[in-house]
Amino acid sequence: MRAISLIFKVHQPFRLRKYRFFDIGVNHDYYDDYQNSYAMKRVAERAYLPMNAILLDLIKQYGDAFHVSFVISGTALDQMAWYAPEVLKSFQALAKTGHVEFLACPYSFSLSALDQPLEFEYEIEKHNDCIQKYFGQTPKVFCNSDLLYSDEIGETVSKMGYEAIFTEGAKAILGWKSPNYIYANAKVPQMKVMLRNALLSEDISFRFSQHTWAEWPLTTDRFVRKLNELPPEEPILNLYMDYAVLGEFQGAETGILEFMRYLPKDVLENTNFKFASLSQVCKQFDAVSPIHVPIVMSCIDEEKDTTAWLGNDLQIDAYKTLIAQDAAMDDCIDPELCKDWTFLQSVDHFYYMSTKWFSEESTLRYIRPYDSPYNAFINYMNVLSDFIDRLNVYHELDSKNENINNSKKTTKKTTKKTTNSKDNTMKKETVKKASAPKATAKPAVKKAAAPKAAAPKATAPKAAAKPAAKKASAPKVTVKPAAKKVTASKATAKPAAKKTTSKATAKPVAKKVTASKATAKPAAKKATASKATAKPVAKKATASKATAKPVAKKATTSKATTKPAAKKATAKPAAKPAAKKATVSKTASKPAAKKTAPKKAVAKKK
Repeated sequence: MRAISLIFKVHQPFRLRKYRFFDIGVNHDYYDDYQNSYAMKRVAERAYLPMNAILLDLIKQYGDAFHVSFVISGTALDQMAWYAPEVLKSFQALAKTGHVEFLACPYSFSLSALDQPLEFEYEIEKHNDCIQKYFGQTPKVFCNSDLLYSDEIGETVSKMGYEAIFTEGAKAILGWKSPNYIYANAKVPQMKVMLRNALLSEDISFRFSQHTWAEWPLTTDRFVRKLNELPPEEPILNLYMDYAVLGEFQGAETGILEFMRYLPKDVLENTNFKFASLSQVCKQFDAVSPIHVPIVMSCIDEEKDTTAWLGNDLQIDAYKTLIAQDAAMDDCIDPELCKDWTFLQSVDHFYYMSTKWFSEESTLRYIRPYDSPYNAFINYMNVLSDFIDRLNVYHELDSKNENINNSKKTTKKTTKKTTNSKDNTMKKETVKKASAPKATAKPAVKKAAAPKAAAPKATAPKAAAKPAAKKASAPKVTVKPAAKKVTASKATAKPAAKKTTSKATAKPVAKKVTASKATAKPAAKKATASKATAKPVAKKATASKATAKPVAKKATTSKATTKPAAKKATAKPAAKPAAKKATVSKTASKPAAKKTAPKKAVAKKK
């Protein structure tokens, strides 16, 4: 049985209002809410709602013999939720049937695959979260903005965990080959590449209502005849079109909705094709050969390349100005700036600036809100200029506020989900400009079992020590980290923060610490080890032979287990590299807060 796939693109860009030069720096409202609401409600009433009802009836009628795939951008889902929630509910009803698959794509339907690798990955993950939220699915097949594809893009998508990518079956790439097979990425053979049959797809989406077309009017009988004329050895047929074509660009008066209603019946009864989703096709058929795509291709215009968006100086200037802000946006966590950045990425903004000679077919793809490409460029650049000013102000304030600087640890790109990634190297733990981690180490997370207080003049107990982190050719006792400098005794010590001399392996300490033979927790500032384990005191204190509280500033430690001091210390045991200089005494101690010279142990007489 051969497979036929219906793939519908649903993308609704946010339209920018007429933004004048004198609005820059004054008004930050970029979007024409009235036009956005009007456009969404219009296409919902004419195309989305009627077609969703037809698809739901077909699923109920034909069951497992009928499946369909959708690629819906995040911006379209946003506008459905804001302006036409009934449309979103109708898509959710389709998803519940189990016969509708949702493909992955960039959230804003952007050009980020070309020059913004981190933004590209971030948008895909953000879109996946949206699909999971609304439809409860995790996409398995990827479909880029207007089918943008190259060997490098396919390799990147493969590393993100997708098993297949859907793109254009361009003649310039295929040559004599047919788009009705599954191919493999030239760099990653396990990555399957499925292609659109452009000729048959555009018969429906572009030429259906053209009275000058030799095959007009297109009926289901004529289309089925074309399917039967395909070579029988070609196993698949992928039909991809804009969902808005069905009722909006091709009005209901053309008969296109009725054509889609009766097409599955004629296909199932008069051909050996069965409707399947792209993921089903991917599992059912193997790749026949690799396909080499060195230059990025798309499904737009006759050239099938990127010139629809980057074909003149206006478009290139606007695009370069936009992506120049990519590094600055990596560290931005302001929700309004992030939202505007996402919406400004859409391919439609650059398409409106195109000065190419457009064929009759391509003009049906978009409804242009501008009188000319030049007005589109001026309006977009005014908005982008104001956005850049706001971004610069944000970073100026950011650099002055330590709290905001510290919050950069959770920027938008460090919080990306990478659960779908097969290659762990693709998991971005830091953003492009990651700040270096601070040297000061926090005390150990878990509480160590402190040794019991020894009797007067008692030697340090051998217990009361945590094991070393990894390798511990350990002496008798392990020492917890101090703040910076540490002295280590014969006991095993954890490495200090920077420099450490120790015979045993030691964890880093924050500053200077003196440690006794047994493990001890860090003290607040200066501390000397007493014979028994001592806790820090508020200011000055001398440690008795029994367990004492640590001192806040000056403290003496007995021979027994004490908590590590904060700064200076010398260490005999071997230690791991520390932040600065550190030596570890015979006992482990807690880090002290500031630099203090260790005092000799003073013991009180009972």
